[in-house]
Amino acid sequence: MSETQTTRAVSLEAGSPFDLRVNLGRRVPESDFRTALATGEMGFLHSFTTGSTVDGPGVRVVAWTTGCHWRCQYCHNPDTWNMGNGIPVSLSRATEELRKYRHGLKAMSGGFTLSGGEPLMQDRFAVKLFAAAKEMGIHTTLETNGALGKRLRDHELELIDLIMLGIKSWGPERHKELTGVDGISTLDFARRLAARKRPIWVRFVLVPGLTDDEKNIGGIAKFAASLGNVQRVEVLPFHQMGRFKWNELDLSYKLDGVTPPTPEAVERACERFRAEGLNAY
Repeated sequence: MSETQTTRAVSLEAGSPFDLRVNLGRRVPESDFRTALATGEMGFLHSFTTGSTVDGPGVRVVAWTTGCHWRCQYCHNPDTWNMGNGIPVSLSRATEELRKYRHGLKAMSGGFTLSGGEPLMQDRFAVKLFAAAKEMGIHTTLETNGALGKRLRDHELELIDLIMLGIKSWGPERHKELTGVDGISTLDFARRLAARKRPIWVRFVLVPGLTDDEKNIGGIAKFAASLGNVQRVEVLPFHQMGRFKWNELDLSYKLDGVTPPTPEAVERACERFRAEGLNAY
């Protein structure tokens, strides 16, 4: 497979992951999609962003993949649900892009984060890109919902220095209402990571009226504390920055009238996690 001149000309860098990008892979034949997923020699990316300080330790380069099988009500990047919206990028091109930043990332105690979408929809590409990063001596982070964690072999987990694991809600019924899936596979992956002592940062989105009640937060807090490998919990306040994408994509958005949580509400959630002995921010 090779990238067309058209897609090669599309910049991988974006000012923000909130940039709306659609149909950039529409000319890729279905057979090439299947081959890409099987071999990992090509991936489909929304963009690369640089200078992130919120996607892992230090200053990060972040590659945002397309393709996700969850449908979170508060998703701020629904354009990444469809893999065909992404730019077809050869593994060599993605590696080349990452190589440009390797010295700066080391100097700033940063690294490379693969996010999405759901990166493990493209697990072979993810593994090969992480292997390339490790060869350059770059710290690696995977941001994932964990549902497809079984696709990674035990030795492939060693290529990932940190897993930022999104735990969306507590209890299978509530989780399914929020995301479209029951979330059980996420918890199974978390337990597997704990057994192998792989570091986790838990990410939890605080949505007023949806995820902010005591029972929900307490269930996640107790589970995270039981693992023994959770280094920190990030409580992320819900925001409306991605609402315009739902409108542009003609998707039904259920949270139009929801306001972000107050700083006091965020702090109360953090305190609940801290009560279980976790570092929460």
